[in-house]
Amino acid sequence: MATEKKWAVNSWRNLPIKQQPEYKNLDALKFAEQQLKNFPPLVSIDEIEKLKAELAAVSRGEAFLLQGGDCAESFQEFSHDNLKSFFRTVMQMTIALMYGLNKPVVKVGRIAGQYAKPRSDGFETKGDISLPSYRGDIVNGIDFEENSRQANPQRLVESYFYSAASLNYLRSLALGGYGNLEKVNKWNEEFAHSLSSKKHTEEVINEVNKILNFMKACGLDSKTLPQLTTASFFTSHEALLLNYEEAFTRFNRDSGKYYDLSAHMLWIGDRTRHPDEAHVEFMRGIANPIAFKVGPSIKAEELVQLLEILNPNNEAGRITLISRMGAAKVNDLLPPLVEAVKKSGRSVVWSCDPMHGNTIKSSTGYKTRKFDEILSEIKSFFAIHKSLGTYAGGVHFEMTGQDVTECLGGNQQISEMNLQDRYHTHCDPRLNSSQSVELAFTIAKDLAANAK
Repeated sequence: MATEKKWAVNSWRNLPIKQQPEYKNLDALKFAEQQLKNFPPLVSIDEIEKLKAELAAVSRGEAFLLQGGDCAESFQEFSHDNLKSFFRTVMQMTIALMYGLNKPVVKVGRIAGQYAKPRSDGFETKGDISLPSYRGDIVNGIDFEENSRQANPQRLVESYFYSAASLNYLRSLALGGYGNLEKVNKWNEEFAHSLSSKKHTEEVINEVNKILNFMKACGLDSKTLPQLTTASFFTSHEALLLNYEEAFTRFNRDSGKYYDLSAHMLWIGDRTRHPDEAHVEFMRGIANPIAFKVGPSIKAEELVQLLEILNPNNEAGRITLISRMGAAKVNDLLPPLVEAVKKSGRSVVWSCDPMHGNTIKSSTGYKTRKFDEILSEIKSFFAIHKSLGTYAGGVHFEMTGQDVTECLGGNQQISEMNLQDRYHTHCDPRLNSSQSVELAFTIAKDLAANAK
């Protein structure tokens, strides 16, 4: 068992590892790793501990987790406009969820580091040509061409600078007033005008406006109350390339703990969560909040075993379980797992990823997801936890602030024929800004109704 061994920042290198690129130039790889070790960290220990405290509140049912962002970020789509629209969308969703839950919302982006992507097959074949699969911009290029598809260590360094620039701008938005509560509610008013059915959306907006007007009457506004203009915002990504993660892992003498300072929160994917392999070994030794995907193949005993390995002291806020079953399977597969965790007495945050289990291929050849199936899995997730007396603590979306056409349905009624219009993703289909906000308002309506 991995937990019987002494942990070191590089102990993962002695264990089997999946989903890794094959680098031809190992000297260039070592040089890139050394460069990363010398760079300033991307996040601070204080920020990580703040997120852990907020997630501890989620585990107690006192707050809610909203985690979302790109399936895999790309260098090509990097721009201040895309970052700004993403942040705006997250804030619009936050207001709706806060209303429905009457609780704080912890905001965590799949951003500023989500450049790696696991693949089902190590190679892609077109005609008579087979090349290494595209594994994200941190590894290789998306163009189906031999040089582009070779794993390039310099991309590890490039990803650092893209991540640093993203973090810098997101912090300026979060702390500089762009997330002003009054401004966000005005955005939601504009969004409501585009809906064919506005009733429940306008109810939320009107209630928020009443609260804001009451606060103004009390002499409280954005100038006197900083909480109205600033927002906490955290980053996360899948810790897939462990040589990258190791480079940012630092020892803190005050606490005696190691922290991975590449992001506030890291997660393990469904393909790499084996208890005796490298990813679990690395993650058990860092003090960050961590998550792992809970897919259809996991058994209750394996789930509890992973919790024992990754959180032996049962620290609140340490573990988030991201359920990804699919709308057709969630009612059968999720309840036994929730009951097993409840019986074990383990402190966790349960979050729902309604994206990965609902991926289909359209008749026009595009990988896509249906809005109604995404919503269906979320509703089932909440209903299951309510019936078992546990807390449905969060949602995890692949989404963008852009006006893409990658997922079917929603108020925009995106059809299979519309997919080709603005299908920009480098990997999996994402909810666009309108679909993301619509989903948040729909969830908020149901949550508010169930609370009555």
